[in-house]
Amino acid sequence: MFFGCFEPDRSQRNKVFIIMAKNLLGQWAEQEAVSILLKQHYEILKLNYFSRFGEIDIIAQYQNNLVFIEVKARTPTQLGKAFEVVSLSKQKKLFKTALKFLQDHPHYEQYYCRFDVISFDLHHKIAKNVQQDFTQISYDQAWIENAFTLDPDLINL
Repeated sequence: MFFGCFEPDRSQRNKVFIIMAKNLLGQWAEQEAVSILLKQHYEILKLNYFSRFGEIDIIAQYQNNLVFIEVKARTPTQLGKAFEVVSLSKQKKLFKTALKFLQDHPHYEQYYCRFDVISFDLHHKIAKNVQQDFTQISYDQAWIENAFTLDPDLINL
């Protein structure tokens, strides 16, 4: 039941369910990525770091490396693997957000900065309007270190 003067029609409710399912899938993927990082002795500094430029899913430290990590998860599609969908536009947002993080945390400025992608490609489509237990779903996982590098020509703060 929806309160107020607006009650969404069936297609709008389906869109809400799809957004919720994507959010759950994204949250699961980020939790899995954190688990992978911790097993490799990374220190998690920030989760879902926001700036006016965008969001970085995970910021971690490993030795003298500051690692900005984009996490992607998707169901089977003909559009490619999950890590392949980090567009140039998204990379620019990640770079700008990373620069903002460094500006706000100057003690990390001397660290080597790296941009990684951790991706999860599910083997089967999932029902978008059903509560999923993602631990029961098979997937391929990839971790691409230095997935892309900072091109100063791309950044105009």
